Amino acid sequence: MTDKIEKGPADTPPAGSGASGTPYEAIKAIPVRHYGRWVSGVIVVALLGWLVYAFSQGNVIWATVKDKLFDPAVLSGLGNTVIISVSSMALGLLLGIVFAVMRLSKNPVTGAVSWLYIWFFRGTPVYVQLLVWFNLSLIFQYINLGPIYKNETVDVMTPFMVALLGLGLNEGAYMAEIVRAGIQSVDEGQTEAAHALGMPQTKTMRRIVLPQAMRVIIPPTGNEFINMLKTSSLVSAVQYTELLRASSNIGNTAGAIMEMLFVASFWYLALTSVFSVGQYYLERRFARGSTRNLPPTPFQRLKANLNMFRRTEVAR
Repeated sequence: MTDKIEKGPADTPPAGSGASGTPYEAIKAIPVRHYGRWVSGVIVVALLGWLVYAFSQGNVIWATVKDKLFDPAVLSGLGNTVIISVSSMALGLLLGIVFAVMRLSKNPVTGAVSWLYIWFFRGTPVYVQLLVWFNLSLIFQYINLGPIYKNETVDVMTPFMVALLGLGLNEGAYMAEIVRAGIQSVDEGQTEAAHALGMPQTKTMRRIVLPQAMRVIIPPTGNEFINMLKTSSLVSAVQYTELLRASSNIGNTAGAIMEMLFVASFWYLALTSVFSVGQYYLERRFARGSTRNLPPTPFQRLKANLNMFRRTEVAR
């Protein structure tokens, strides 16, 4: 009978040794150096520096740009830009929800009307639509709604109303497609389960479908609103005094056309930057129910990059 040989403590390989008992050194990992990243970074910085230098040497009176940034007329136009953008986006979102539901309806009449609305307002330029509303009095002298309301068209179609209808109706066509895509992204089993519990169609849409569809609707909606901030510059053609028109008026009067265009560009960049941050955190909030780990915030990404850079320097 073969005897059983047991290993004692002396037969056990010591810590920090291989299977044969031969000692080995701890592995020291050295990060790979990416020289291409440094070269591309230097090239980009050099090009940016060249661009800044070119504008600094151009025939631009930067003191005028600085002085006119907070001009009362410019700030008033800035406020009008925010007002018309928010109002038009709200109207477009409301119309988008209504026409998206109509298009998804099994009623052929409402579906056809929704399709025609989307087809027309997406197929014609928003600038043309603004001009049509602005010149509506050439076709209809009065706006007559019977016993409800009657007034001259020129009194009703103020610059603000023209801008609101032109931008809002056009945006509603795009929002209808965005909302429709969001609704269709929700699994049909959710609707069937709600109907099985006795919930009516309207309540199912309001309490079950739309809250889940918001995760898909929010990102393109944010992009549409940022685009609306820039598209609002077109309403200067219908005599609505927004940011571009206010800046252009000052530029034409003071003979500083380019300087005032730079002022308008600065405020457009400021608006889009602020609302882009708001869009990011709104998307992050509605992503809580679909992702286990939320994406890091810009500050968290910056902190992680700094920590990685420090670890790389220490390893070297």
